[in-house]
Amino acid sequence: MKITIKTIIVSAFLLIMGTGQMKAQGMPVYDNVSFISLVKQLFESAKQTSEMIKTVKFLKQAKETIEKVNNAVKQYEALKEINANNEALVNMVRNDLRSILNSPYIHPDEIDAVSNAFNSIIDGSLRNLEFMNQVLSNDFLKLNDAERLAILEEHRDESKKMVADITLKNKRYKIIISFREMQDKVNNRETNY
Repeated sequence: MKITIKTIIVSAFLLIMGTGQMKAQGMPVYDNVSFISLVKQLFESAKQTSEMIKTVKFLKQAKETIEKVNNAVKQYEALKEINANNEALVNMVRNDLRSILNSPYIHPDEIDAVSNAFNSIIDGSLRNLEFMNQVLSNDFLKLNDAERLAILEEHRDESKKMVADITLKNKRYKIIISFREMQDKVNNRETNY
């Protein structure tokens, strides 16, 4: 029994010691074919990586070119809309102001106020066009395309507001004229009773 316990203890000790660190002796063996294959794979991988880097650079350049063209198109569209809005303003003022001022229901003391209301909008529109001309010149504040586009979009919004403002003023003056015309008809109607 004592021998069995001693045998178990020695076996356990050897087992524990044996699982710790075991070292093999001998010379490492290299497979030359595998080594050459690995070098070839690394070389191919390096070539693929350099090709991918070239592709990424090309795609970045293409993206920048597309963004420039896209910004140019957006600038063109913004300018086109601003010019259309300014043309609409001038046409509205030319036609509507004349019809409002020629109406017999606008009093002489109101003519200056009506003219000034329309002229202030036209003056603002002309100032915006002059500013846009400066923005589009290449030397103005050394702006890049994105900054120019932001300024043009802001002026496009302002031109839309001007068109809405002149439309509202026109509508308001036409309502006043219509009301005064109706009032005049009611006051000067013939009574047949």
